Amino acid sequence: MLQVNNIEVVYMNVIQVLRGVSLEVGDGKIVALLGANGAGKTTTLKAISGLLKTEEGEVTDGSIDFDGKRLDKFEPEDIASMGVSQVMEGRRVLEHLNIEENLLVGAYSRKDRAEVKGDMEAIFDYFPRLKDLRRQTSGYLSGGEQQMLVIGRALMARPKLMLLDEPSLGLAPLLVKEIYEIIQKINTEQKMAILLVEQNARAALGIADYGYVMENGRVVLSGPAEKLRDNEDVKEFYMGLSAVGSRKSYREVKHYRRRKRWLT
Repeated sequence: MLQVNNIEVVYMNVIQVLRGVSLEVGDGKIVALLGANGAGKTTTLKAISGLLKTEEGEVTDGSIDFDGKRLDKFEPEDIASMGVSQVMEGRRVLEHLNIEENLLVGAYSRKDRAEVKGDMEAIFDYFPRLKDLRRQTSGYLSGGEQQMLVIGRALMARPKLMLLDEPSLGLAPLLVKEIYEIIQKINTEQKMAILLVEQNARAALGIADYGYVMENGRVVLSGPAEKLRDNEDVKEFYMGLSAVGSRKSYREVKHYRRRKRWLT
């Protein structure tokens, strides 16, 4: 469904962020894109959704193909209408609107208005907590409720591919577990392809079919999710586990050692 082919991304004609990134998301699959802050994960998502153009970014080499069309030649609104929805990092709800109004914004581009109400009820089936608060002003919701809302808002557009950026960020472990169970349920029931950007490798690889690891604007490791879960480097650098299973702080890992091991 999605093919990112050796893309390079430059901001403001000066700053190169991505250096030959390639990845694929198959129809109905969940693919995890892992990496530390600054690795280029969010930039990759914005290259796919077209939002780079709002930040003076540009795909300067390579191509992005989705459903047989070359995405990097289209504007963000056109890409959204083709069936690509991005859920931005940081739970960006429209704070002055209530839950129902936020969800309706997600369906703004749809012509089948008669079916929108039914889709909203389906969202409430995934997120019963939102149904109980449907008239609540969104700015007063908890972090977990806001994360549920932005995922629901993206679903209202009936996407073929959903791009999720750090859905676990700032949430308590129990909420992370709940959010990920719902993401997996959406994927299973709707056969929706999902590209999931995360630093929480344990949560992401727990539901993904395939994964990629990024560092410094490049993909340095890829493979089926179960193999990445067992990879000693992934365990150490992204799950905080050493080879013998003891806890290890990420800050204690020397950068030169990490680079050396990824490149071997």
